[in-house]
Amino acid sequence: MDPVTMLYYASVCAVLSLGAGGVPSRALRLLIGALVGVVAAAALPALRVSLGLY
Repeated sequence: MDPVTMLYYASVCAVLSLGAGGVPSRALRLLIGALVGVVAAAALPALRVSLGLY
């Protein structure tokens, strides 16, 4: 895994963890995490190109 990808996913996970305590259901936290992961994975290629990192 290259440093850009690692930093990107670390940032996504950090932001996601800030709001995780406010969600009471474990299943709902899992669903939100999965959805955020899919969106983050889909957005990374476009973000890399727009920043000139690809």
